[in-house]
Amino acid sequence: MAEKVIENEIIVGLDIGTSKIAAIVGRRNEFGKVEILGTGKAESAGVSRGVVANIDKTVASIKQAVAEAENKSGVNIKSVHVGIAGQHIKSLQHRGMITRNDTNSEISLKDIDMLIDDMYKLAMPPGEEIIDVIPQEFIVDNEQGIKDPVGMSGIRLEANFHIITGLITAGNNIKKCVDKSNLTPYDVILEPLASSEAVLTEEEKEAGVVLVDIGGGTTDIAIFQDSIIRHTAVIPFGGNVITDDIKEGCSIIRNQAELLKIKFGSALASQMKDNEIVSIPGLRGREPKEISVKNLASIIQARVEEIIEHVYFEIKSSGFERKLIAGLVITGGGAQLRHIVQLFEYITGMDTRIGNPSEHLAKAPDEIKSPMYATGVGLVIKGLNDLEKRRALGDYKSSSAEVPQHKGSWFNSILNTTKKYSVTTRMIKKFKK
Repeated sequence: MAEKVIENEIIVGLDIGTSKIAAIVGRRNEFGKVEILGTGKAESAGVSRGVVANIDKTVASIKQAVAEAENKSGVNIKSVHVGIAGQHIKSLQHRGMITRNDTNSEISLKDIDMLIDDMYKLAMPPGEEIIDVIPQEFIVDNEQGIKDPVGMSGIRLEANFHIITGLITAGNNIKKCVDKSNLTPYDVILEPLASSEAVLTEEEKEAGVVLVDIGGGTTDIAIFQDSIIRHTAVIPFGGNVITDDIKEGCSIIRNQAELLKIKFGSALASQMKDNEIVSIPGLRGREPKEISVKNLASIIQARVEEIIEHVYFEIKSSGFERKLIAGLVITGGGAQLRHIVQLFEYITGMDTRIGNPSEHLAKAPDEIKSPMYATGVGLVIKGLNDLEKRRALGDYKSSSAEVPQHKGSWFNSILNTTKKYSVTTRMIKKFKK
């Protein structure tokens, strides 16, 4: 397979998560479908709640995941599309406006760039920076609800923006980890936006949908309505907190708690039988410990209910609670918990389904079909989409498989075009320095 791969069409997504680090190599085939060529996974020992806490351990895990992905795909990985998340991520809404001098010419991408650049000048609290600026809808001479104003005539150009901010130090630590792994960060993408590319359909985004990505350290939320990103949020706990609760509640070690959660866990205690018992081997010759499956489910349900309450609070805070026709889509490793769909539906009253990343893939290994790989697959899909947009502008050079040795003008051209679509320019400029 590796011989047939056109290397400059390859995208590598690097998901630096709390429980795992995954590298996923993908490309678009001749039929326009996304193929996954290889994957690599390593335990994430240096990340806490989505934020890098130990650079050396994180670098070792990245190298292990990338090496495995290279062996399986036959591709020499040089640069990656990195996901960013963590409890430091915040979002806000803002409106920008410019007055055009040339009233005879049509609105161009240059005008939109100028409007976006103004958003990056917003004053942020100390230690924070703007990660992404996403245009939601445009207003041309008080005419509202315009999704693409390019080609229109008008003097006053306004736009509503969804602005995502984060800690400067968190971005710098990701940069250090990628650099020390001998890789180049081609782009930095907010993880819930990446996950949405992998598991949501265009119809769901138009109808109104909530994406809930339950990871190991955080639960990421993205709300779409009328095909526009309306709200993003990060809840600072996820599946690892459930494991810790089992560990404390059952007085067992963490590895046993994780296995119990995966094999026998349920989010609904009422669905478990009273007489079902699991025996846990004792430590160093001690007697085995017997644990009731119903009690186990009660511990899990209490924490999952807390996560759902936080999610529901964010939905109500967004102001779109009554406009989400498609309901909820749950993904991430936490989505594999039994009966979690029923508990979400019971508490929120909204239709819920599990989001599998294989829905948008033509060809993929069986392991990729798990919701825990949604972010990694989404990074690949988003990278491919952005690459096609750059190519359409005639500014396409190379991607994740190959990076030119002298990247001065090439890197600047990527900065200019990325600003129009995946607007993470400020962070990439900092990475360049």
